[in-house]
Amino acid sequence: MVKSVLGIMGGSGVYDLPGLTNIRTEKVETPWGDPSDVLTFGEIGNLPLVFLPRHGRGHRIPPSEINYRANIDALKRVGVTDIISISACGSLREDLGPGTFVLVDQFIDRTFARPKSFFSEGCVAHVAMADPVSPKLVDAIEAAAKAENITHVRNGTYLVMEGPQFSTRAESELYRKWGCDVIGMTNMPEAKLAREAEICYATVAMVTDYDCWHEDHTDVDVAEIIRVMTENAKTAQKLIARVAQDFPAEHPPCPLGSDRSLDVAIITSPEVRDPELVAKLEAVAGRVLNPK
Repeated sequence: MVKSVLGIMGGSGVYDLPGLTNIRTEKVETPWGDPSDVLTFGEIGNLPLVFLPRHGRGHRIPPSEINYRANIDALKRVGVTDIISISACGSLREDLGPGTFVLVDQFIDRTFARPKSFFSEGCVAHVAMADPVSPKLVDAIEAAAKAENITHVRNGTYLVMEGPQFSTRAESELYRKWGCDVIGMTNMPEAKLAREAEICYATVAMVTDYDCWHEDHTDVDVAEIIRVMTENAKTAQKLIARVAQDFPAEHPPCPLGSDRSLDVAIITSPEVRDPELVAKLEAVAGRVLNPK
């Protein structure tokens, strides 16, 4: 069985991960360009963790300019089996107030300016995304949230907008009519790329505000968001420490098969695959493209 390596993708406000031991940092090169920052390696208990701040330390990269492919490739390259995505978000529901952690189970992707796949002309693949998060990973997060008395809700739909501007009121109301629960700017194409890389993925969406639909919160206030984000970050660090403490050392198979999602996904015949693209795909898809 594969050894578990937990990857933490730190979102807005989460730029480091206290509590790690045996810490080292490494700049990881990928064929897709540079990740958002150096990777931080460490352990909590006996579990190896790898931390990557999605926006870079100091929050210098806007959502549309994050190199999502490089981030996921880098985590796969160093052996990460599971990614917990920590993400600030706005609430589209009255009962999901600031400070609530939502363990989402679905996404609606409204982004349009980002490369969304490792695959392209010369090697085509179609991975299943009906269930975009890995249930055993969410189970572990939920158990940790309960153990630490963290206000949370399991299940919910995350609307991923392009940004960097916040929503218009008409957009915010539309997403509410669609039945969305939270809104953010970063979890797509991240979740899709994690599935292509056969990494189990789950999101902790940390509510910072009510977007702009709420009659008592008609404008999104960045200063207030930062205040709530700071408190959320402290809670997120406590949550991750507890997840790591109880996480299995041996990685169990994903019941959705997300850790073997490429078994039936690649459709291009071997004899016509682009060798240059296949070489770029070695880290994320070498298991099926170049079986030993």
